[in-house]
Amino acid sequence: MKKKENLSFNLWFPNIFEFKGGIQVYSAVFLQALQELLPESSYQVFLKHDTRYLSSYKFFEKTNYYFAGNSPLGLRTAIFAAQIMGYGLWQKPNLVIATHLNFTPAAYWLKKIAGIPYWGVAHGVEAWNIENPSLKTALQQADRILAVSSYTREILIAEQNLEPTKVSILPNTVDVSRFQIAPKPEHLLKRYGLKPEQPVILTVARLDNSERSKGYEQILHALPQIRTSIPNVHYLLVGKGSDRSRIEQLITKLNLADCVTLAGFVPDEELAEHYNLCDVFAMPSKNEGFGIVYLEALACGKPTLGGKIDGAVDALCHGELGVLVDPDNVGEIATNLSQILQGNHPHPILSQPEILRQRVRDTFGYEQFKHKLAALIDSFTCGVD
Repeated sequence: MKKKENLSFNLWFPNIFEFKGGIQVYSAVFLQALQELLPESSYQVFLKHDTRYLSSYKFFEKTNYYFAGNSPLGLRTAIFAAQIMGYGLWQKPNLVIATHLNFTPAAYWLKKIAGIPYWGVAHGVEAWNIENPSLKTALQQADRILAVSSYTREILIAEQNLEPTKVSILPNTVDVSRFQIAPKPEHLLKRYGLKPEQPVILTVARLDNSERSKGYEQILHALPQIRTSIPNVHYLLVGKGSDRSRIEQLITKLNLADCVTLAGFVPDEELAEHYNLCDVFAMPSKNEGFGIVYLEALACGKPTLGGKIDGAVDALCHGELGVLVDPDNVGEIATNLSQILQGNHPHPILSQPEILRQRVRDTFGYEQFKHKLAALIDSFTCGVD
């Protein structure tokens, strides 16, 4: 039997260096944890959209990276597919891991031709309502599917009729060293024209036409009710996208121009400061695969509100770490946000930032992520020849 510390992995990621979405952050953390668990193994990392390596990432030097991002966008998928297939047949790794399900059809053919096992990672909307026959086959034939939440896992199993034992949960993690409890930053108070004592609701989400289920529109509709008891409340919506003009029109229609700020894009280095600027983080979504933003807010000690019908249930531990509401019930959203901001919500730990931070670290910290990944890798290496 081959020693597990000397395994070879081909890892297929959308990107990790030049874009910071949820899948990208997950992929980077996955690579780091895998390298720390198996430092003597070899890693060939294939990146579809990245064009170069950034030295700010602390990955193992002996890891090799292959970039397809310099190829024309119209040809990139074909070039990336040829790259991962060609190198896979040549390198014959012990395991292929794709952190986007759309890559798994190529892994299926590698397995069919060369017997190379593969895993896929399911995050959220990309794993739901799958109709593509080649992708459905690839999911059926995968050796393991990692889902970031029980919500995503249950949808996959039900829709694709997958064997439940091969769909495991490996949830997102949060870097608690980046997100910490701190006072409201003075420069952000000045930037947005806010007073230190002013109650602030925060949402961090893409303002995209395809992302309307994030729940920011429902919060806008809830604001008139909230203002009846908290007249000086302010809503800060961070994110950019194609839905902004529609949201601006809605703000005007609801007469909310004086209490809503569309902050637009916020760089990563300012994200923690924005969490610390708010008094409650709210994203009552309906189709969130998990929602790492909930963890980031909790790591900053902020009370958090999410929807009760999607992956937010996992992120908020079925309500233990935050408030879960009906994302279609504007009155329920308004009532809960008002109670949180006024400090009279019945949830026992919402007003205890240190406990919120400790709980999210104990449940979703990096060491917990690595421990769960170690168990999955151990179950794989038991069968490696």
